[in-house]
Amino acid sequence: MYSGTTIPRVSSTMVLLLMVVLFGAISAGPAVAQTDTPGWTASTLDALRRLHSAALEDRYGYEQLAHLTDSIGPRPVGSLQAAAAVEYVASELRSLGFDVHPEKVKVPRWSRGEERCELVAYPGQVRGTRQKIVVAALGAAGVATPPEGITAEVIPVNNFTELSAIPREEIVGKIILFNKRFDTRMAIAGFAFDSYNEAVEYRNDGRVVAAKLGAAAVLVRSVGGSEFRLVHVGATDYMQTANIPAAAIAAEDADLISRLSAQGKVRFHLLLGSNLQGEVDSYNVIADLRGTDHPDQIVIVSGHLDSWDLGTGALDDAAGVSVALATAHLVHQLDLKPSRTLRIIVWMGEEPGLLGARAYAREHAGEMASHFAAIESDSGAGHAIGVYVTGDEAIPNILQPVSDVLKQAGAGIFTESQHSLQYRTPAIISITITRPLTPSTKSIQTSCGKTLQLSRFSPTH
Repeated sequence: MYSGTTIPRVSSTMVLLLMVVLFGAISAGPAVAQTDTPGWTASTLDALRRLHSAALEDRYGYEQLAHLTDSIGPRPVGSLQAAAAVEYVASELRSLGFDVHPEKVKVPRWSRGEERCELVAYPGQVRGTRQKIVVAALGAAGVATPPEGITAEVIPVNNFTELSAIPREEIVGKIILFNKRFDTRMAIAGFAFDSYNEAVEYRNDGRVVAAKLGAAAVLVRSVGGSEFRLVHVGATDYMQTANIPAAAIAAEDADLISRLSAQGKVRFHLLLGSNLQGEVDSYNVIADLRGTDHPDQIVIVSGHLDSWDLGTGALDDAAGVSVALATAHLVHQLDLKPSRTLRIIVWMGEEPGLLGARAYAREHAGEMASHFAAIESDSGAGHAIGVYVTGDEAIPNILQPVSDVLKQAGAGIFTESQHSLQYRTPAIISITITRPLTPSTKSIQTSCGKTLQLSRFSPTH
């Protein structure tokens, strides 16, 4: 299961998340020795340090990640693997003394069928030959082609502005290719999420825009900075308003098509047998460790269990689920008694549109005021450098003792942010992990390359 002679120690992500959990779940209460920062006692700070030390040496989180990815494998919504993962996670949390109560979530069932894409006519073509294009369907209802496929001219554009400049009659019945490049220089400068968001806009919205103009199908350049002729996939058209086939193609193939199109007309044959079909029952796994002093106040630690199917969903988001499980494990192992209720949530249906989070928000709408803090990890497994915090302006100052402990692991940066979590309300302190994302992180997070080897937690010493 593991390369080398030892299992890697848990990452600074785990340490960071656990420190913040301790802040939220274990209140200082009356104390003999009060620290300079209100609300922190000597006993609480001692618990912080013990948790920090234990987390650096613990192997449990990595073992859970390995099982979810190597043994269970990819966990697309509605799949047997997703159902098995729900059962496994629920069993683990029960064994750690948590009160587990799965909550039903209706999810579509993802089925990836045959996928084939070829250049059938293009400038300079050798008679009797075709060129294969690496393709993978995007996740939405109605993305499949007819059984015989579609053959049509392809029109490459770099952005929505270029598409809008083309007369509608020239688009009707054609295949639109959005060839938006991932800005690797922006990512290298520390703005990988910004670069990703610029590129992924065309995967998210391109289908709807192209369909409104009468296109027969839509293709998008694989999102991310790595160009190994691998395809990055994900959902498209979250609101399900369009009904044309949609797929991603490798970055190299997108560039090839653009070069050939500059010389003349290019025709494609596209066959997609993949689709989101119907609805089945799945579950969010909810697990509570009841608080001692304020049991009605809830601190959430979470990650999402579903993944896409081309890889094993290691970075997106078995790593986050493993962090949440290890949180429960270490609190149990150290026999910590949370003042507030610690709630582990393993979400289902995040990839096709936050389905589990939306179901939870509906189910618990009347008790949102009882949610004290919400924490998630869903940006890979690299070395964490701190957290983004939303909520009261005083929170970063209150968390300073946590930051001081985390600085020992190089993870003490606390920043105010507007980044969204699975669900959000102004009354809840929202916390998410800060990492210096690299171009490759976003390239592999939703591609066939995201396996356990790429999820090895970073060293902390």
